[in-house]
Amino acid sequence: MAGQGLPLHVATLLTGLLECLGFAGVLFGWPSLVFVFKNEDYFKELCGQDAGPIGNATGQAGRLGCMGDLFSPPDCKAQDERFSLIFTLASFMNNFMTFPTGYIFDRFKTTVARLIAIFFYTTATLIIAFTSAGSAVLLFLAMPMLTIGGILFLITNLQIGNLFGQHRSTIITLYNGAFDSSSAVFLIIKLLYEKGISLRASFIFLSVCSTWHVARTFLLMPRGHIPYPLPPNYSYGLCSGNGTMKEEKETAEHENRELQSKEVVSAKEETPGKGQKQEPRSFWSYALSRRFAWHLVWLSVIQLWHYLFIGTLNSLLTNMAGGDVARVSTYTNAFAFTQFGVLCAPWNGLLMDRLKRKYQKEARKTGSSTLAVALCSTVPSLALTSLLCLGFALCASVPVLPLQYLTFILQVISRSFLYGSNAAFLTIAFPSEHFGKLFGLVMALSAVVSLLQFPIFTLIKGPLQNDPFYVNVMFMLAILLTFVHPFLVYRECRTWKETPSAIA
Repeated sequence: MAGQGLPLHVATLLTGLLECLGFAGVLFGWPSLVFVFKNEDYFKELCGQDAGPIGNATGQAGRLGCMGDLFSPPDCKAQDERFSLIFTLASFMNNFMTFPTGYIFDRFKTTVARLIAIFFYTTATLIIAFTSAGSAVLLFLAMPMLTIGGILFLITNLQIGNLFGQHRSTIITLYNGAFDSSSAVFLIIKLLYEKGISLRASFIFLSVCSTWHVARTFLLMPRGHIPYPLPPNYSYGLCSGNGTMKEEKETAEHENRELQSKEVVSAKEETPGKGQKQEPRSFWSYALSRRFAWHLVWLSVIQLWHYLFIGTLNSLLTNMAGGDVARVSTYTNAFAFTQFGVLCAPWNGLLMDRLKRKYQKEARKTGSSTLAVALCSTVPSLALTSLLCLGFALCASVPVLPLQYLTFILQVISRSFLYGSNAAFLTIAFPSEHFGKLFGLVMALSAVVSLLQFPIFTLIKGPLQNDPFYVNVMFMLAILLTFVHPFLVYRECRTWKETPSAIA
């Protein structure tokens, strides 16, 4: 990273952080945008219709949190359900579409993936900008497109961690934290709306920002992939000049040699006579492995609990506050402010990087594989994420309102650790050539599992008569099951230390 490459790497890092923070995960600020849509009378014509037996807790929670004491419209379940349906579709697409977008990133490389992201994002923001109450149905198209563009921004930026070697995990988790925190963008749009700046003006501004995305794509990002480990004299963007394609082709060849011969393991560190020849494994051999299956269980269970908590938050707070709308509004606002988790996420990466350096020192003394060392560094992070989620579920289950401040803090830390650990584990535990597909597959399958939140919500509202106790107990048992994943990874590490030739 020395020489003229350092300023370019830093510029790529900082602009990537800004891109994730300002654009990638804006969907999760949806409640703030709903407030504006309601003031603009989107779907208001439905308010005279029967909305059915079940209202939308997420929409109500967002409305209370966004409006506070400013506005208290009559309850309209049909309108809330329509906004909920848009959010459900968009949030499902946010996870499910990571598999095809990951394939696009792996197959067509960075530039093509980013241009597709820019197209989706710009189209979505323009649709929202020029949508009115009469054409509100276009939101069903715009919001999923916005999420697809955002997740492609995230996927193409995660590789930037490869530029910084020892700090790779820290940067990956930092970017995931920025993705979570970008929900604040819709809150800013809401505040500007209250100051007189129209929704159209805000989204036209977001559309114009696409020129910045395009400039960054060609000036500060590679055309291909950023390899790990970084080869000597690697250049891209501004530094590569006219030799971009040639240099990146050489880089790709270097990366393939690395993957086929050692998968980030130096040949000198392998046991002589054993494991010297490694056949490159197929994508499906990794996707069907036990390591990937347990990682999917770990992610799906914890993510489902997070989604269910957010979806039932308004109902939970209303029950605890005895129907006091002012107190519910106060606690909902507190929850919204705690979602700025970009400062929480790097601690997970710092933990992993510190442990990796510690294990690398031991590896030099014992002759262990550096691949095993890297994987061992993920064990505390995976276990800590499960532990945080267990504490979060336990606090949420105690019907004491002031305790929910601690619940909110544990929720945002747990969520930041969850997605940061997920991305970091996949980059470390599997070859970089399959990262996009594996990241997309695990997110897509976990998205299917997340659809269980609606029948569980129905169960709470119906047979359980609004008492989530048994559901909470069930989830705490399921969260205990997630500790199996770090335990199995730990066992793998121990096996590798004892028999280095067993590395897969």
